[in-house]
Amino acid sequence: MRQISNFSLIALSVGSALSGCTTTGTGEAPSPSAGQRDLTPEEKQVIMDAVAPALRNPGSAKYHWASFPAVVTEDSVNYCATVDAQSPHAAYNGRQAYIVKAQMSGNRVSTAVIGLVAGGKDFEIVTKMCAKYGLDPRNAS
Repeated sequence: MRQISNFSLIALSVGSALSGCTTTGTGEAPSPSAGQRDLTPEEKQVIMDAVAPALRNPGSAKYHWASFPAVVTEDSVNYCATVDAQSPHAAYNGRQAYIVKAQMSGNRVSTAVIGLVAGGKDFEIVTKMCAKYGLDPRNAS
């Protein structure tokens, strides 16, 4: 039980650290007319590399991808999706939501840093954090 409490505190700290990042650079949710695209295989690998250290067995993880803004006008954006994986904390095994801060170069994801990944009852913590940016990891398929 203590691990979950400590993890929740980390989640709140990460949420504060990411609060300065936006999806579209305006602090607003992306509009439907803004356009969405699928991530390229290279971009997916960058994100998987960022999420993998938070997983117990990253090689067996199954990622579910959400759409990404077609045009990004900022140097970085937040991205939320889900992964089916084992966690270092057994209570989080299975479907886990994650948020990453993706650095952009030439309108492509060049690097990414994990903000938070959590499953179980803390799945909703990530979902609420993502909602601040107009994102929903449950839209990943």
